[in-house]
Amino acid sequence: MGNVYRIQTIGEISGAYRGILSESEYEVGAGVRDPHAIILRSADLHGANLPETLLAVGRAGVGVNNIPVQALGERGVAVFNSPGANANAVKELAVAALILASRDILGGIEWCKTLRGAGGGIAAEVERGKGRFAGPEILGKTLGVIGLGGVGGAVANAGHALQMRVVGVDPYISVKSAWLLSRAIEQMGSREELLAASDYVSVHATLTEETRGMINREALRRMKPGAALINLSRGELVEEAAVIDALRSGRLRRYVTDFPSEALIGEPGVIAIPHLGASTPESEDNCVAMIARQLDGYLKRGAVANSVNYPDCEPERGDRHLVTVMHANVPNVVSSVAGLVAGGGINIDSMQNMSKGAFAYTALNLDDAPREGLIVELSLLPTVYRVRVITR
Repeated sequence: MGNVYRIQTIGEISGAYRGILSESEYEVGAGVRDPHAIILRSADLHGANLPETLLAVGRAGVGVNNIPVQALGERGVAVFNSPGANANAVKELAVAALILASRDILGGIEWCKTLRGAGGGIAAEVERGKGRFAGPEILGKTLGVIGLGGVGGAVANAGHALQMRVVGVDPYISVKSAWLLSRAIEQMGSREELLAASDYVSVHATLTEETRGMINREALRRMKPGAALINLSRGELVEEAAVIDALRSGRLRRYVTDFPSEALIGEPGVIAIPHLGASTPESEDNCVAMIARQLDGYLKRGAVANSVNYPDCEPERGDRHLVTVMHANVPNVVSSVAGLVAGGGINIDSMQNMSKGAFAYTALNLDDAPREGLIVELSLLPTVYRVRVITR
């Protein structure tokens, strides 16, 4: 492969990778051909003709619905994202959404535009008309946060700082995320319990088949009458038709979403934001820098961190020969790999094997350099997707 890795950027990508991916080791840019890795934001890779040289894809953001994760995993391509890198940007928008959902600030601003030309009578018009845009304060109200990862946890802590009662639910919360939560955040036993208790519900869940449409008619019926719903995660988490009906009936007071659609735009009670959650220069820099560090570790050391299809793994350091094997998470693959290595007369100094869903990652530190024939034999094992030799 040589001493230089090629990384193609797709779309508008921050230059925050500079200083992380050195020019002596990496060629990075939109014009790079036959890349070993790709960095992208929202470009759609479904159906794209991706080269055989590709080892990794880095999504400068969290959602990976624009990437064929399963298909790439079966090609031995690790897909990375940058969870938490845009958490502060989304948290700040969520705070704004809370205020916008409470007080009809946007309606008042639009009404003020109609007063142009009233001259000295504007002050009197304002006093007569301002009452129609009044709304409640968030102080002391209950904020329910569904999903307490990097973003949801930050939103929960921000709600507590604003002197709200904050309740949360996340059956898959990590130890790291739990440590970052304020002790004042109340853990609810179920999503249904959270919906019934909350004046405001903010959704921060990953889009999966399990969570698609999680806020549906039944969920909305469980919410407090006149509650507000905030969705800055993915539009598909919410059933739009059910939300519109709930708004029209008065069951729901406001729906603030970062994902406009034909059905939602112009609907009374909907505040549609043009996907601004992570649209800050700081967030874009943070996401690209995080992806650059992950790609650097993966390409040079075989380290996997924040991959959405392969498990985290930090191969042991040392002056040994590292072989990494990406394979299906099924029985007997590891024993077959170890048997071929031993049959080749090479001692395995250490071995790590991790799995994540359908995929597994095995890293072997060998005392001697593996011959080319051994690598071919390993590659030909059923359910082995890719074998790499990394010289350190």
